[in-house]
Amino acid sequence: MPRLLKHLLFLAVACGVLASGVAQSAEPVRVRLDWTPWGVHAPFHLAAQKGWFKQAGLDVSLEDGNGSVTTVQIVGNGDSFDVGHAALASMMVARDKGLPVKALAVFARQGDIGVLVPADSGIDGPAGLKGKRVAYTAGSLEAPFIDAFLARGGLRRDALTLINVDAAGKASTYAIGRADAAFSTIPFFLPVVSQTRASRAVRFADYGLHMPGFGLFASEARLAQRGEVLGRFAGVVAAAWEYIYAGHQDEAVAAILAARPQARLDAKVLRGQIDALRDYFGPLDGVRIGPPAAQDWTQAVQTLSSVGLVSAERPAADYYVESGVALRQPYQDAK
Repeated sequence: MPRLLKHLLFLAVACGVLASGVAQSAEPVRVRLDWTPWGVHAPFHLAAQKGWFKQAGLDVSLEDGNGSVTTVQIVGNGDSFDVGHAALASMMVARDKGLPVKALAVFARQGDIGVLVPADSGIDGPAGLKGKRVAYTAGSLEAPFIDAFLARGGLRRDALTLINVDAAGKASTYAIGRADAAFSTIPFFLPVVSQTRASRAVRFADYGLHMPGFGLFASEARLAQRGEVLGRFAGVVAAAWEYIYAGHQDEAVAAILAARPQARLDAKVLRGQIDALRDYFGPLDGVRIGPPAAQDWTQAVQTLSSVGLVSAERPAADYYVESGVALRQPYQDAK
């Protein structure tokens, strides 16, 4: 029996989903994703295709999104969704402003924001952007950190030319050479633009700007009402990520393509996105994917408060569910 399937069966038993080998009625779970289909959605579609959600007693429905900020607002404000998948730094900002949401699981422990630069540019840090034309999107998550990032290289923003472009047009603006670099979400855009313009990334995280990347969150009301069910769901998704990075990336690509045929996705780009995301998960040897790590969130509060996005007074632990609550059984028993 494949290792992951054993994980999921252990998970199902531990959560009381199976009784004498017979599954109880599946629990519905409505999920709002962060964006239109891309590589970060791999575990959801793979788990659905292989029946792992069903084995865990879950009836999961997935809805694509149009941005992390929007997903956070919709999940936090309404009753339509049980759980959301988004960049968790956006969730932190929303919670600090009063939206009652908390992180349930963290997959990419490092923020995925950075600057795309041509592979042959010689730019290896913020100092290399001096005199360059750099695309960005005002109002995006990257915008508040630009000054702090440039300061790491001894620059002010008047040392370069910032070009404000719509998020939908940023990749093409950079790819065709209208900008020398582009601030963006690296794992999403790097495989896309590299097809036209060979590129690499300079990550904000490598310059002390730490914040959580992609993960799951829910409203406090949903966590109180359905914490065990959502923890079970998070356990399956986390185990699916572990399966993917154990050498099953192409299976994950195939699952996305099968689930979203109308999107006309490129298999090579999807594989590139999944591979690029791996660098943001942190060390995986002997470490379970999913449970929030306290030190990560302490650093995130320091980073986000330094640019005025959250209060420095709010405890880091207030932004996430302790792994011993909703995630205890899935992560202890899915071994």
